[in-house]
Amino acid sequence: MAVSFLLTPEQEQLKAAARGFAEEHLRDLAAAVRAEPDPLARAVLARPVFEKAVGQGFLKGLIPAPVGGAASNGVDAAIFIEEWAVHSPDFTISMAGPLIALAPVYEAGTPEQVRRFVAPFLADAGAPLAAMAYSEPEGSANFDAPTGTRTTATPDGDHYVINGRKAWASHLSGWDGDGPDLMTIVCRAPGGISLIVAEREHLAGHVEVEEHYDLPGLRGCLTSRVRLHDVRVPRANLLGAEGQGVGLTRNAFLPSGASIGIFAVAAMRGAFDVALRFATTETRGGPVPIIQHQAVSDVLADAKGRIEAVRLLTWRALDAVMAQHPAAPELALHAKVLGSETGVEVVNELVKLVGVTAYDERFPIVEYLHEALAYPVIEGSNIGVRRRQLQDLFRTPGYDPLAASGMT
Repeated sequence: MAVSFLLTPEQEQLKAAARGFAEEHLRDLAAAVRAEPDPLARAVLARPVFEKAVGQGFLKGLIPAPVGGAASNGVDAAIFIEEWAVHSPDFTISMAGPLIALAPVYEAGTPEQVRRFVAPFLADAGAPLAAMAYSEPEGSANFDAPTGTRTTATPDGDHYVINGRKAWASHLSGWDGDGPDLMTIVCRAPGGISLIVAEREHLAGHVEVEEHYDLPGLRGCLTSRVRLHDVRVPRANLLGAEGQGVGLTRNAFLPSGASIGIFAVAAMRGAFDVALRFATTETRGGPVPIIQHQAVSDVLADAKGRIEAVRLLTWRALDAVMAQHPAAPELALHAKVLGSETGVEVVNELVKLVGVTAYDERFPIVEYLHEALAYPVIEGSNIGVRRRQLQDLFRTPGYDPLAASGMT
């Protein structure tokens, strides 16, 4: 993108549309999700809203324009993700499945594969789901190690037969337990770690749900542990070549990892609004609202500056990812690591500003902390995956620390 910090008229319209949808639909959905104790029941609450979002074209906003979608740059995606995630990050994550599941399709798919696999997500109706079946119950930080990926793809004529267990990705089970519309499966084929795309017709009847996780935050995300048993997928659904899956998988997490920075911004923004309102209206028994005390104002000032900094970093990262800029890998990692960890720190400071009142579940700030705590560990945990990737980057011969900023 050209260096400008002003939204275009089209981006202002996008922001208004996304905010209007969130206020009309996601605010009430979030309240209903908080009130429902069962993980599956509360996830299914989202389906009617999901269908409304698809009908209004928001799903196409996550699909790149060159393949028929409406996503033209990363800033556009960041704007509407933030507006939604302030109210319901779990709904937003569920809808954003194509960001990661289709990324390797764009990178390595044949024209026929791209057309076929993207088609369900260009629909104007329904509630199509995509999932990246990467994580396994035993952990996947070392998925490229000899025993790191246990899910296998065994050749059988013109098909692969896939068996294994997957966990943590949203909507592995689909709406009804028979899987999503599209599942990109990280598996071990004879030629090494590979990516194979299973479609709904291949998954139905071959997905066993072992557990729906009951999460402390992001409670509307249908997050499950599943067993794939004898999933027969045509060999034509292999992305690239056998053994190419390690690089494709790592690249697939660039857009989703960068987007975590905006989810962190949304959590900080929501918590800041609550804390600011509290500080300007509450005296806590004193003569003036607590905003009049320097210590309170300092917490707010530090929080606001960090929110703005993470937002701009993530805009830059998502734009680089969408444009396939050489700086994208590093910027995406910084948006993920710095953004998610800043989110936890800022929201925690705002909780402390409010004081013990914040510890009441009915007070609307701790929910933002529950959400923020997820961001350092999802989409590739910071310690197990993302910081190691930064270490590898810094150790690359000829690494230029100015390259990502363009200041070389």
